[in-house]
Amino acid sequence: MDENDPRIVKEKGLEARVAEIVEPVVEDLGYRLVRIRVNGNNGCTLQIMAERPDGTMAVEDCEEISHAVSPALDVDDPISEAYHLEVSSPGIDRPLVRAGDFVGWAGHVVKIEMSVPQAGRKRYRGKIIAVEDGCAVLKMTDVPEGQDDTARLPLDEVGSATLVLTDELIDAALKADKAAKAARGESTDDDSYQEH
Repeated sequence: MDENDPRIVKEKGLEARVAEIVEPVVEDLGYRLVRIRVNGNNGCTLQIMAERPDGTMAVEDCEEISHAVSPALDVDDPISEAYHLEVSSPGIDRPLVRAGDFVGWAGHVVKIEMSVPQAGRKRYRGKIIAVEDGCAVLKMTDVPEGQDDTARLPLDEVGSATLVLTDELIDAALKADKAAKAARGESTDDDSYQEH
């Protein structure tokens, strides 16, 4: 499904094994896998983060994915202990896992941790300016005056990247959600009651 924009930020270890099982099922349903997390919440929780190609995700979508991946996980049984399955949307302060995510959220602030240090540095925070030649170009927010505030970070060496919650991000996410609903023919009215 995303052969032209594959995930560049991927899991390791057990989470990678779960992703191998889950991603084809999620894609067959018409969704995109964003991230897999296994953590110790409630004993053990397997979190599957996914979205529609337009970036939206409804409760019904989460239910559909949950029902479809459960049998696949039962067959391969990658997690040795009992676990809770949680399917969710990426949320507003979402992880960026594809080159297209960096392009789509250009102009917004991101926190990036590199898997390979760049000029002796692993952590970056700044506004996404562009994606050029396989690199995310950032205007960094934490650089002393007089120093170069632009970083070119190779996307294939990004360990994790997450949008930073700002007023501008909230506005953009709400507009994108409304546009996606309109494109699908869904109501974009707020659900308030009006008497006529």
